[in-house]
Amino acid sequence: MAKFPKSISLIILSSALLALLSGCAKKETQLHATIETSMGDIVVKLLDQQAPKTVANFVGLADGTRLLEDGQPVSEAEPFYDGLIFHRVIPDFMIQGGCPQGNGMGGPGYTFEDETYTEGEPITGPIPDIDTAEYVFEQLVVPHLRQHQGNSPIPEIAELFGKLREAQSFEPMVGMEMADIAKPLGFEGELKTRGELIDSVRYGTLCMANAGPNTNGSQFFIVTKEGGAPWLDGKHTVFGEVISGMDVALAIQNVERGPQDKPLEDVVIKSISVETVKVKVEEPEKE
Repeated sequence: MAKFPKSISLIILSSALLALLSGCAKKETQLHATIETSMGDIVVKLLDQQAPKTVANFVGLADGTRLLEDGQPVSEAEPFYDGLIFHRVIPDFMIQGGCPQGNGMGGPGYTFEDETYTEGEPITGPIPDIDTAEYVFEQLVVPHLRQHQGNSPIPEIAELFGKLREAQSFEPMVGMEMADIAKPLGFEGELKTRGELIDSVRYGTLCMANAGPNTNGSQFFIVTKEGGAPWLDGKHTVFGEVISGMDVALAIQNVERGPQDKPLEDVVIKSISVETVKVKVEEPEKE
């Protein structure tokens, strides 16, 4: 039987090993959303692991299933975003869309919470410091005041708000029992402190627009500023990142604008389609 020269044997062995390693390369399932606009397509990888509620909402609005009534067949779903516009574009900052009214004032008819920080520790007993006081006010009192146009019908809350305005500080809340704020508001859940920041508002990220904490709906924006917008970290949920078509987003940001940074000629979202794809994930090189 003929024998291969040692050099050829090594080449065959190396090729076999490479083929084996290539066949075992790690693959990852990702959700990709294609935002088809009147100026081109933008493809976004949706970050469903770090912002599951936000991604589920976006996908449900994109295909219309999010707004179906109980028992209503899927066949009657009407994609929410189809035909809406990018109503606010600011060069070197962002492009924003998803408002059914086309002016930044509309939404899907509901709001939901942010996914910006991991959960920390439960807040119980006396409020220890100003930072915690501000957080409690933001999470519990602000939604209540927004609901009542700034005039709380609850005496305890109205009195507290008056003290804060007079002091121009959250100092009056320091030392108050958490229950003395939560109980009058009817809050029976468990409020936890902020943990770690989940993601920063980076260049090319897809983020939720809002009117304050926990007021997410349908509006979103794509960051076009080099270096991102770190002053928005923790204030807006990051739920995707552009993987293709960033040139389209940059072109949209530079269209001619009128009042409130609205494009003079509509930039239309024709459709948003979502698909599950498998992609190869590069393993970090070992030293």
